[in-house]
Amino acid sequence: MSKSEADQNPLSLFEFWPGSIFYTPIVLYWIAMGIKYRDLSISTAANPRIETGGLCGESKSSILDMGGSTAQSYIAPYVVFRSGRGSVRRALDAMERKGLSFPVVIKPDIGCNGTGVKLVHNREQLETVLPQFPDDVDMLAQDLITYPVEAGLFYIRHPDEPHGRITSITYKEAPVLTGDGVSTIEELILRDPRMGLVPQIYLPRLAGREKNVLAKGEEMPLVFAGNHCKGSVFRDGRADTTDALTTRLDAIMKDIPDFHFGRVDVKAASIEDLRRGENFRIIEINGVGSEATHIWDRRTTLWEAYRAQFSHYRQTFLIGAANRARGWKTSGAFSMLHSWRKQRRLLASYPLND
Repeated sequence: MSKSEADQNPLSLFEFWPGSIFYTPIVLYWIAMGIKYRDLSISTAANPRIETGGLCGESKSSILDMGGSTAQSYIAPYVVFRSGRGSVRRALDAMERKGLSFPVVIKPDIGCNGTGVKLVHNREQLETVLPQFPDDVDMLAQDLITYPVEAGLFYIRHPDEPHGRITSITYKEAPVLTGDGVSTIEELILRDPRMGLVPQIYLPRLAGREKNVLAKGEEMPLVFAGNHCKGSVFRDGRADTTDALTTRLDAIMKDIPDFHFGRVDVKAASIEDLRRGENFRIIEINGVGSEATHIWDRRTTLWEAYRAQFSHYRQTFLIGAANRARGWKTSGAFSMLHSWRKQRRLLASYPLND
């Protein structure tokens, strides 16, 4: 499919393929590289201070905690508390100690793809949200950053390199419905050229509101969590990579010990500010398991997507091998499998994201 053809389509060919189909070539590539390096988990040494290198099962807060003063000045403030009985009080006490006030973002400390991410505006909503999570898991309450631009910045630095580079920028946009005073929310979704092709992503999250009618001109964002598989629209922003942004991100990421590969999710005041490396906050840092998410731009061809995936994952093996040569240990295949199963079990227990 050519670029001009893709521009006419609201979805790319592969955007919502089942993961078992899209990721099969990537899994085979991973196995082939593991055989080459005689260790299927060699890539977990790419970020050796993080559990499995951030492939799966890692703690979000433990990565953020590693940041020094430079990194912390860019990270959105957060607290960690335990779910279960008394969790509301624990969350409120932790927020008070940190100086956080509502609204906050509530999310599980171990998770991916935005699963379980909730926007909480007040104590009453917190009391409703927290019981939806399983007991005795670590949770985060993070300051809501209201900057309008959300982006994923992919960062790579080899251990022998003095500076890192940005290999991908993705802008994440929440689809918004605009009411006409007559149509129901469900009808508006089904009528939309893009959302109407994948209504199963949006309708289950409406919780009985799908028959409501929006007033004329009233706007309703359908997704809060900036994740493609949850319905956000991704745009390729690689053209906005600048020396200023690269220098700024490099300084931040070098302040996280032995971090070499991953995606940094940020909120920025504007695209112009982001290009200048100014006025942005980090909301999450992801390791080896993260993707260069510009591939989910509808204009990306299947060949371009796989080329980006193979290129990035090849870097994890190269960096992991270099770190192993420096004395770092890999997680081992069985530990990697254990972490993946733990994460999969937890994800199945979390509520739908906002």
